Amino acid sequence: AHLSAFNALHQAYVPVTIHAGEAAGKESIHEAVTICHAQRLGHGARIVEDMDIVEGQGQLGSLAAWVLDQQIPLELCPSSNLQTDIGGTIASHPITGLKDLGFAVTINPDNRLMSGTSVSREMRLLVDEAGWNQTDLEWATVNAVTAAFLPLDVRERMLDEILIPGFARVTI
Repeated sequence: AHLSAFNALHQAYVPVTIHAGEAAGKESIHEAVTICHAQRLGHGARIVEDMDIVEGQGQLGSLAAWVLDQQIPLELCPSSNLQTDIGGTIASHPITGLKDLGFAVTINPDNRLMSGTSVSREMRLLVDEAGWNQTDLEWATVNAVTAAFLPLDVRERMLDEILIPGFARVTI
């Protein structure tokens, strides 16, 4: 039933985000991008199941390589993911390794009420516990704006007039 809806959206050029790679494994990511034509992945943290990372070097499986090559945004939610047993700590959450490999990661709170967090808190946790810096936060935020389902000119204006100047005024 849902597949016909996703096909109709795809035929009408309506972009979609699908929750995949959180509770279910890499197979859910494969289905989201190949069957449902997802342009963004809500969570996507379990993409690491399709790679072997040793000392910062990643051997990517075909799915992970494709998601990286296509720069499909991964809407990662560190605190929420810890509550669902993805990574034991913020420092060991997959977001940092995925960032280091060049995946289009974004920082998200997921369900703010259930997780008791915000984007600002998630950023602070990544800085304090995972060694992120201002450049990392800016990069992830640029990824989020770039991935927004908005016209290109609007996204470019947001970056040029708000985001980039805003980060230039802040130091952490």
